[in-house]
Amino acid sequence: MRLILFDIDGTLLWTDGAGRRAIHRALLDEMGTAGPIDGYRFDGKTDPQIVRELLTLAGHSESDSDDRVAAVCRRYVDLLSAELAKPTQATKLYPGITDLLAALEPHESGGRALVGLLTGNVQDGAALKLRSSGLDPARFAVGAFGSDSHRRADLPAVAAKRAAERTGRRFTGADIVIIGDTPDDVACARPMGARTIAVATGFYDTAALRAAGATHVFENLGDTQAVLTALFA
Repeated sequence: MRLILFDIDGTLLWTDGAGRRAIHRALLDEMGTAGPIDGYRFDGKTDPQIVRELLTLAGHSESDSDDRVAAVCRRYVDLLSAELAKPTQATKLYPGITDLLAALEPHESGGRALVGLLTGNVQDGAALKLRSSGLDPARFAVGAFGSDSHRRADLPAVAAKRAAERTGRRFTGADIVIIGDTPDDVACARPMGARTIAVATGFYDTAALRAAGATHVFENLGDTQAVLTALFA
């Protein structure tokens, strides 16, 4: 059985900057500063990591406070909900996502795959983004989130543990496939020996993703059969 773990932003969907706007405002509301956010890259990072790093760059005295970071993340979720509800909001799924998820259903029902999430989003934020795109969060059987750890490298083990609890079997090495759009998605797979499918629908091109060591690289996930072949190779 394959444990197939999808990243969200840049891989499944695009929220047109809603998350960035919400974190910016949450930092201002809770901490009085968003640091050098205009030149700061979010991709590949967890939400708590983003908050910590921006506060550190701003020289804020509470950048290492778990309680204060959690408060910013809670405020962020409230603001994200408002951003995604705006009439002008344009969340969209990337090419091929609907078809790929549908094509995985027979593999799931046949016991050949368990499909989940591995994302830097806090869990409540992940659910909001998925619903905004038309995806039901319950479509994904398991997940590991930025709310589980601010270190992305910790998340594959979290997802594998939850998958084991759900199925009664252990997932290791090539049993696990992580699908993402950044070198950080690729890097987090290495400690467990997981395979990776990198997709250039985010801010990294195929050359950068190959250089990061991804097992397979695609421009997008629109070729359903090719992606399935890579997943079950």
